[in-house]
Amino acid sequence: MSDLDEARLEEWLRANLAPLSISATPMTKFPGGQSNPTYLLENAGKPLVLRRKPFGPILSSAHAVEREYRLIAALHPTGFPVPRPYALCEDAEVIGAPFYVMEMVQGRTFWDGTLPGMAPAERTGVYHAIVDTLAALHAVDPDTVGLGNYGKPGNYFARQVERWTRQYQASRTDDLPEVERLIEWLPRTVPAQTRTSIVHGDFRIDNLIFAENGPEIRAVLDWELSTLGDPLADFSYFLMSWVTEPEGRSGVKGLTGPETGIPAMEAVVERYCAATGRDGVPDLNWYFAYNLFRLTGIVQGIKKRMLDGNASSAQAAATVERLPGLAKAAWEFAERAGA
Repeated sequence: MSDLDEARLEEWLRANLAPLSISATPMTKFPGGQSNPTYLLENAGKPLVLRRKPFGPILSSAHAVEREYRLIAALHPTGFPVPRPYALCEDAEVIGAPFYVMEMVQGRTFWDGTLPGMAPAERTGVYHAIVDTLAALHAVDPDTVGLGNYGKPGNYFARQVERWTRQYQASRTDDLPEVERLIEWLPRTVPAQTRTSIVHGDFRIDNLIFAENGPEIRAVLDWELSTLGDPLADFSYFLMSWVTEPEGRSGVKGLTGPETGIPAMEAVVERYCAATGRDGVPDLNWYFAYNLFRLTGIVQGIKKRMLDGNASSAQAAATVERLPGLAKAAWEFAERAGA
């Protein structure tokens, strides 16, 4: 049984997806999904996915499923791997929150970046596919696909630091001195932006669906944080896996090289730069500090929703335990960057 009004949902589906044989039942909520709750609509022969905003009060700029839908609707015709979008409902009266419906892309999801059980050559293929897909995203011309006004074109990191500072302060529940120091230091040291592209905002291995046999990426998911911005935001966020301990999530620190097949960070940088025409990337410590600061803001929001009884995942409690460690690690990278 879902937490949605299935009768009203089914009525809406039949009216808005008329060519398809649609039913709102049976419906299963996917595990995880701390931010926008996601459901499988198990239609005969045509499974679909529904993503909605959380119920209850939320921060004003968060959980923008409408933007997410617009993004995948723009990218899908280009051949970039995103699910086919079917319909958007902005009327919160239907199920209690805005939502959209897209195709269910079949394939493999890898939750552990170390890719246990794979041969080294398979791991290399997977990581090459990830880097190439990110480079392909950053090569899309926003104006050409109708996304020229999807975000402001310049000062991306300055605006993001300001945004996540506001988000953190609006949901603060703890006294984390490292975060206060970051709030003071990051705006003063923002690097210059030299390129603008579509930015995914949460580009990591478990937000990708791979083919059942082979490294091909069939879909990039979870575009809630997407905007126009500095492509180095996505790339440095992806590189966080190389400085994160392998704990069953994306981290691969200490496990790279020919024995495992996971490319070293230097090889990943070289491949991305070759695909995007870059000579190299700047010192990454500032970017790592920023990414961990942003994650701190996201996890702080999850903690606030959990305390308010509005967290969407059973894993919320485990996630918020990471909050002090994220803040500490962010400041350590800031110190390496000269703070």
